[in-house]
Order: sequence, then C-alpha cells, then structure tokens
Amino acid sequence: MITVSYQGLRWQGPLPQRVAPVLSPEALGFLARLTRRFRPELERLLLAREERQRAWDRGEAVGFLPETAPVREGDWRVAPLPADLADRRVEITGPPERKMLLNALNSGARVHMSDFEDSLAPTAENLLEGQANLMEAVRGTLRHGEGGKAYELKPDPAVLMVRPRGLHLQERHLEVDGRPVPACLFDAGLYLFHNAQELLSQGKGLYLYLPKLEHHQEARWYDQVLRSMEDELELPPASIRTTMLIETLPAAFQMDEILFEMRDRALGLNLGRWDYIFSFIKTRRMDPAAVLPDRAQVGMTRPFLRAYARRLVQTCHRRGCAAMGGMSAFVPSKADPAATERAIEQTRADKLREVQDGCDGTWVAHPALVPVATEVFDQHMPTPNQIHRIPEGETSPADLLEGVQGTPTDAGLRHNLRVGIRYLEAWLRGQGCVALYGLMEDAATAEISRMQLWQWLHHETPIQGHGVLDRALFHRLIREALAQIRQEVGPVPFERGSFGEAAELFETLVVADCPEAFLTLSAYERLLGLTARPQLGEIA
Repeated sequence: MITVSYQGLRWQGPLPQRVAPVLSPEALGFLARLTRRFRPELERLLLAREERQRAWDRGEAVGFLPETAPVREGDWRVAPLPADLADRRVEITGPPERKMLLNALNSGARVHMSDFEDSLAPTAENLLEGQANLMEAVRGTLRHGEGGKAYELKPDPAVLMVRPRGLHLQERHLEVDGRPVPACLFDAGLYLFHNAQELLSQGKGLYLYLPKLEHHQEARWYDQVLRSMEDELELPPASIRTTMLIETLPAAFQMDEILFEMRDRALGLNLGRWDYIFSFIKTRRMDPAAVLPDRAQVGMTRPFLRAYARRLVQTCHRRGCAAMGGMSAFVPSKADPAATERAIEQTRADKLREVQDGCDGTWVAHPALVPVATEVFDQHMPTPNQIHRIPEGETSPADLLEGVQGTPTDAGLRHNLRVGIRYLEAWLRGQGCVALYGLMEDAATAEISRMQLWQWLHHETPIQGHGVLDRALFHRLIREALAQIRQEVGPVPFERGSFGEAAELFETLVVADCPEAFLTLSAYERLLGLTARPQLGEIA
C-alpha cells in the first residue's frame, strides 16, 4: 500500500495538479522495485569507496588496476553514436528550473544537460518541479511568463540529457522499507518512467549524464540498473544511452574500464574538471606533495590536468565515442562590459585549447557563451566530431599525479572563504548554482574551496601574506570574510538559511580532523532541518 503525505512542503497540503503526477502510485511502485533490487549492492560499492580512501590515506598509490589490463589493451569499441548526438560541439548545463530550462533548450546549443546534481539544491519542491518541467519540455508544452514576457520552446530545441545525483546521495524525502531511496534512482527513475516512451514515440533518444563514478564496478552497477529500467518500461535493449563524467581521480585510471562496462550504451566521457580538481585534493588529502596553490593558479594548462585531458581524448577516440570538454563557468555582466569582454576572451581561449586537443564538444553555463564556443568549434572542427583523431603519447601514473608548483595567497584564501560561505548560504535557501565574482559557482567549485582550505590547514601550509595557516588564523579570517560578505550583499531578508549558519557549517567542514566526503551530505541535513524534514511518502 502506498501512502503519500505532502506535509512540510512549502505549499502545505496537496501538491498542485501540475506536479502531483510526478509521484503517481505507478511511479512510486517503480522506484520501490528498483530500490529493493539495487540498493544493497550500491551500499556495498559505497563501503568499498571508503575502504579505498583509507588505503590511500595510509600511503597506497592511486593507479591503473593490474587485473583490468586486458580491457585497457583490448581491441573493442562502444556502440555506434545515434545520429542526433554525432555533433555535440556545444552543450549548455543548468538545473531544471523552469525559466533556465527554457533558456537552455532555446540557447542554440546542440545539447542541454539538465542537472539534478551539482547545480540543484535538493528541496522537495525543486526536485518535483524539476521533474514536472522536464515532462512538459519533452512534450513541447513548457511555458513561462515573467515581467510581461512570455517564454516558450522554439522549434528544434537542444537535445535533452539529464544528470541524476551521484551514487553517494540519498533522497530522504522518500523512503522504501523505512530507509531512504538512492537519489540517483529517484532522479533517473522518475525522468525515464514519465518520459521514455514519449521520447521514443517522437523519434528521440533517452540520454543520461552519469556523475562522480570512481570505479568500473560502479559503472557495471549502473548498467544493470538501466537494463532493469528498460525491462520494466518495455524499452528496447540499450536504448538508454549514457555519457560518464570523469571527475574523480580514481576514474581517470579506469576510463577504458568504465566505457567497457557501458559499451552497449556509452556515448562518451566528459572532462568534469572542477570536480576533478576537488577529487585530486580529496583523494590525496594526506599527501603533502599534492598540496595545490590558489584555485586561480590551477588551470587546464597544468601538467596533471593536461595529462588527464589527453588521456580522456585518446581513450574515447580509440573506443569510438565523444570526448567532451569541460565547463566554462564565466558569467557575462551587463553592469561591467570590460569584465564581460575578459570572460568572453577567456572562454574563447579555453575552447580553442579544447578543440585543438581533440575534444568533440564542450560545456558552457550561460546562453551568451554558446555562440562564442560554437564559433571556435566551427572554425577548427568542420566535421561533426573528430573521433577519427587520436592524440599521440602515453599517459603514466606520474603524469596524472604530478603536483603543482605555487604558493597559496591571502587573496586565494579569502576568495575560497567567501565562495564557500556564499554558496552554502544560497544552497540552504534552495539555490544550487549562483553567480559569484564573475563565475557560475556550483557544488563542485564550492568543494574546491572547502578542500583547499582543509588541505592548507591540515598540512600547515604557508600562506603568502600570513605565514602558516593554523586554526587561530583561520577562525579570524572566516569572521573577516563573513563581515565582508555582509557588506557585499547588504540587508537581504531570507525565508530560510543565513550567512551565519552557512559560515558555521563551512568552518566545521574545514576544521574537521577527517574531511567529509562531500559537503552536500552535511548541508542536506541542514536543508532537511530548515524545511521541517518533509516526507513525500513512504512505501510499506
């Protein structure tokens, strides 16, 4: 028996009719069956992550797996690319918020990745509104009115792809057998349950972006989940196609293996560079040789990131799939034309490097950057892709693990503090991506800020302008950062959350003896508390 209660949600009582179908009894039953079948193995995989991290903390090296050498050395290719994804030269990302979804689909990008992960704060209303928005977008009925303007889908919008949350996250609003549903099953399951048959009837594809994989066994688990979804929903075998983000250091050593596990449905790999920098720090957190300087000094021209990008392009092209470039996080500003021009030029240089490296496409976060990236790829990639091109050279473990010379500075430290606090404050208000200091910040960039500060504090790193960073200095600087933030934003009333709470949480995460795997785990607990721990439903 299925019981659904919407108490604790902002709208207090039954959901509006537009959103209620998202949690139909049939959809909830589908999620329950997936959860009961696949949650036990997922929990084992997450425990294996913890065991590997403890081994790395003891000094074991991250590297290629000897037992999977035959996969890396084998002669095999993934399934052929579908026609509508042969050309992915520019993709735009963002959360499935109504206006942003419309703007992204109408942006002129080839693909829109609608994101339930790093750019969405998982309030109950955000999740359900996002699913309802996607249902309307798939059916061509998505509309939005604001300020006397009406927005609707243009003909031939971007190809839709959806990114569910990472394997480490739970959806606490929905329980099966008294325990939370894995968030990835909630997000991907609801999207495919409601839209798969409709998309196929229109001759369109079922496309997912899979985030934060750390091991090929996790890709194998995902493949089994998707096979089960296809069986339950009566979809053709391997009709759900996937692009995997390589945004963890362990996954950089298992690109071939991840593609092999997904070979019937793999579309390509993506350079998730912001999460990758975070993972580089987190995975090697006890290694003083892995201490990085300011985030602004850690660009894609650094040797360890060049090696990561080269290996991804080589791997994808050897296996017959797309190598997707990373996110350009710059945000144009109408109030500062000079800053906007700098952002455009930096974006152009970034995309030029990617296309010359052999990438088949790239990401942007703002519609204004779509024509900039498109122009670069049009000029240097006249064919739909360049999968035929395989860069030369081998990538060794040492290449992927090479450190970065440089000194953390006072400016970089204070920037990390302000970004971390301001992002968490926005997240606790239900906003998962926010423009800060000319960049679109999401959970990945906030994670870099958090882990850099933890790394500098743990390793007693000298900070240019201060000396060694210790707890006393950190406590003083976080108070100064909070005062500066209050000056920047002024007296703004917020419905829930506060800068003070965000600063307290950020400080707790940074000074912890052992850093939490992801800041969104603790932030989610706060988010649930701020929304009175709503329960969307429980399946007995």
